Amino acid sequence: MNSVFDKYYKQYDAWYDRNEFAYLSEVEALRSALPSWGKGLEIGVGTGRFATALGIDIGIDPSKDMLEIARRRGVSARWGVGEDLPFLNNSFGYVAIIITLCFVRDPEKVLKEAWRVLGKDGKIIIGIIDKDSFLGKFYQKKKSAFYKEANFFSVGEVTALLKSTGFKDISYLQTVFHLPGEITSIEKFQKGFDKGGFIVISAQKKDEHEKGN
Repeated sequence: MNSVFDKYYKQYDAWYDRNEFAYLSEVEALRSALPSWGKGLEIGVGTGRFATALGIDIGIDPSKDMLEIARRRGVSARWGVGEDLPFLNNSFGYVAIIITLCFVRDPEKVLKEAWRVLGKDGKIIIGIIDKDSFLGKFYQKKKSAFYKEANFFSVGEVTALLKSTGFKDISYLQTVFHLPGEITSIEKFQKGFDKGGFIVISAQKKDEHEKGN
């Protein structure tokens, strides 16, 4: 999977320029879900597009070429995978996983690692292309160089994974109500997940009991 991003990292990054308003719509929904306190980590930081826009200082990614771009954008980016985070327990106030979950080898282990590095009352923010949405169905049919190997998730599946890991107070925001190439202005996000293609799922680590260790 990593070889796809190493090979096409320039094309990946250029997508955000071609589809600027879809990207900015996603950023606005994600920003609304971020806590106003604590140090943040992005798992799967890629070229740093979201970390830079959202003020997330630290990121990890297995693609060395993408990491170089992220660093040039001011992100403290290091090589790593979500299943084995190179950070101590209780290191972060929040963890963001944006699009990345559908590309990892072991999503459950990634969430357990996120739980481990989050401090008490820490927050996880996950951005997904909902498998059951119009956009998820479009990408599954299109089978682009990136998404043809993706394991898309529905909102219900991510919710079940979060609950099994121990996260609570789960909430949802949605945006991207048209195909990205058709969006000509920033779309206002809404609560829920019944219409949008991009869903932001937030949850909290509500107690100090370690999960999955």
